[in-house]
Amino acid sequence: MVRRLETLALMVGLAACGRGGTNAAEEDRLGFAGATLAAMENLADSRVAKRLFGAMDSASQQTSEAIGFYSRGCAAGNIQLAETGPTWQAMRLSRNRNWGQPILVDFLQDLSAFAATQPGWAGLYIGDLSQPRGGPMLTGHASHQIGLDADIWMLPPDRLNLTPAERESLSSIRTDANRGAAVNGAWSPAHAAILERAARDPRVERIFVFPAAKVWMCERATGDTSWLGKIRLLANHNYHFHVRLSCPAGDPSCEAQDPVPAGDGCAEARQAVANILNPPPPDPNYVPPPPRGDVLMSDLPGQCLAVLTAD
Repeated sequence: MVRRLETLALMVGLAACGRGGTNAAEEDRLGFAGATLAAMENLADSRVAKRLFGAMDSASQQTSEAIGFYSRGCAAGNIQLAETGPTWQAMRLSRNRNWGQPILVDFLQDLSAFAATQPGWAGLYIGDLSQPRGGPMLTGHASHQIGLDADIWMLPPDRLNLTPAERESLSSIRTDANRGAAVNGAWSPAHAAILERAARDPRVERIFVFPAAKVWMCERATGDTSWLGKIRLLANHNYHFHVRLSCPAGDPSCEAQDPVPAGDGCAEARQAVANILNPPPPDPNYVPPPPRGDVLMSDLPGQCLAVLTAD
């Protein structure tokens, strides 16, 4: 037991040293360094977490709480985003991922109401939030584990009466060209307005989107452009953008992400586009990271066991 506690203390030190600034791969690199360390009762639990959380079909009847880190945690007391609302529809209902913390559901309702004021937009088509009790997913997403992440489709809704079958077959639209170095004809000022509205919301921690979308906004923004700092670059976010909320005030179990760097980040976005168009020579010293194994229950905060077993 003493040796195990010494190991746990070393893990704390390593995690503290490993939490650097953010970059274009931040969503998928956080892993262990962003994890809340498991409580003692979880240390010997070798079950694969995604199989357990992926099997849950309803939220826990607990006080709402985001537990752990965005890419290593779970969610108590999630609530369900209604499948259809006045200005939104939840997509891919078969996945049962339209669950989140109350602050996330409130935010999405607010943002969709704004989207409905944009020309040609009836509101928002909303993709994956979280599983009913959060946690790792059976497929896709390194994050979306604590009920504070949401994917929002780039496709402007022209109607909000899609059937469940249509929500499974309909696809979003691609808004980039040249591997993210340019926007295409599907991109519009309405996309930018919705992203700006989201970034200016104090509940929002950051938003992930492809590089050229941010450059487009940087070139047209006027006045206070500090909100652009929340727009972070991430590959493959061209059919949707990903909104991440900050830890709710007073939630002691939620582990905050490092703040976004100071400034609007526009110079970095322009450089990212330049690097796509004219890739720099490969780093001869680059060592690829080892393959990521399954997340075990022992990797999650100890409270996640109680979330799984709660009514």
